[in-house]
Parts: sequence; structure tokens; C-alpha cells
Amino acid sequence: MKPALFDYVAPETVEEAVAALAGDETARPLAGGQSLIPTMNFRLSTPGRLVDLRRIAALRGIAVEEGTIRVGAMTPHRELETHEAANAANPLIGEVLDNVAHIAIRNRGTVGGSIAHADSAAELPCLLVASGGTVSVEGPDGSRKIAADDLFRFHMTTTLAQTEILTEVRIPALPPATGYAFEEFARRRGDYALAGVCALLTMGNGMCREARIAACGIGARPVRLAAAEDALKGRAVDDAARAEAGEAAKEYMTAPADMQASVAYRKDLLAALVRRTVATAAERVEG
Repeated sequence: MKPALFDYVAPETVEEAVAALAGDETARPLAGGQSLIPTMNFRLSTPGRLVDLRRIAALRGIAVEEGTIRVGAMTPHRELETHEAANAANPLIGEVLDNVAHIAIRNRGTVGGSIAHADSAAELPCLLVASGGTVSVEGPDGSRKIAADDLFRFHMTTTLAQTEILTEVRIPALPPATGYAFEEFARRRGDYALAGVCALLTMGNGMCREARIAACGIGARPVRLAAAEDALKGRAVDDAARAEAGEAAKEYMTAPADMQASVAYRKDLLAALVRRTVATAAERVEG
């Protein structure tokens, strides 16, 4: 199919882009286009104006400073995936991005575009929630920062206003003695996953001091698995603790049954992914 007719503008500054969005209440920003354009072709999205952000140089780049990885919203996935300093500061980034679609898509798709698109099965929103990251946005009333927990509202819905542009993504570096892991399960490599889990464990004296576990593909938005985290804190990450965390995670599965899987299967899958990622994260600390 082909998209509905739309106006097209390609501003060179963030201010010009914000003004272009404000000039049409149906306008949408265009980043890499790997998610928006397919929805337009299927007439699932029919913006009256596309505001192409590719000419705005200020929206690209990666910097690691003071324990934070700062990523310009228009930075391609592949650039972040292969950035040595960013991956040294938080190796969960590369592990997550390796699971995003295919390299051809990662060469074009952008970090900010994926997060703003907010597909509930997408990997980058899950990474942002698990890491406790933030985003910076710019709108007619100025700039503001939004924590990951406050950004995602529903499938393809965020707390961004229609006139705001996501300008920067900030991902914390891993604290000392923190292990990481990401796993997802899809029917085919590159497909959206039935479930994906990010796990971050901070260990000390053989015990789990802090846990951050988030999942994607299990409901209407990426979610922290707080009950699974609580099952690990203050304990050795042994078979019993991992099993309890996996069982606790099942309560967060809200995706309905469909032609791909039953609800019972989805819950068991989520539990298995939690057990695996938690085990890997703990092993990486010990290693």
C-alpha cells in the first residue's frame, strides 16, 4: 500500500522542527523511518505533515561523561551498538541492540525514534526502563527531562506532547559489581519478540544487593518486574532464588492469547527468560 498524502518539511534546527510540529496538529516527526513509514503505508498512521529531523546535526552523537551515556536522538542504532566507550560503560547496550531487527534496519533506525515510537515489544524502551534512563525533549514551552518510568504510557503512546521532540537519551553506566543480561524469544531472528527481559544485578559478598529487571512484549508497555526483583534482593542468586523470581514475574504478563501463543505459554516463557538472565547477570559479576 501507499501512504496518504502529506506535507513534508526538513528543518535544520530543533527550534524550526518544533515550530513545524506546532503548525499542524496532525504533524509527526520523522527520524529513521523504520517504524513510522510502514505504519503509514498500511494507513495505520496518517500524519498531515512529516517533519524530517535528519538535517539537524545537533541531534546526533554519543558522549560518555560522569557515569552517563548521552545519545543524540538521531543517532543510528548501529552507531551506538558499535561505540566502544558506550559499551564499556554499559555493555547491556550492545547486547540489547544486537537483538534489534537486522543490521540493515539498525543502520537506518535511530535510538530516539525507537524510544519515541514506543512499541511495547521493542528492545530499546526495555533497556531504558531497566537502566533507569531518562530522555530530554524540546517543545514550544522549552525543554524538560522525563524518566523512563514516566515516559511509556501504552503501546505506541508516550507522555510526549504532539509538539515535542525527543532530543537526547541518557543511559546510566553500570555501577561497580553489576552484572547484566538480555534475552528474548521470537519465532524468527529479527522478529518482534514474544517476550524479552533485561536484568541488572549488583552483587556483594555473594548476595544480591540491588536488582533491576524489566521486560518487553508482555503487555502494553515495557515494565519493571518489581516482584521478581524483590525475590532476589538480600539473597544468594541460587536455583531457588531464580525460580522464585521467575514465578513472581508471571503476574506481570498481560498480553492476551493469540495465534502465536497461549497466556500460559507466555507466562512460562517469561519465567524462563527471567531465570536465564538473572543467572547470566550473576555469573558475569563473579567472572
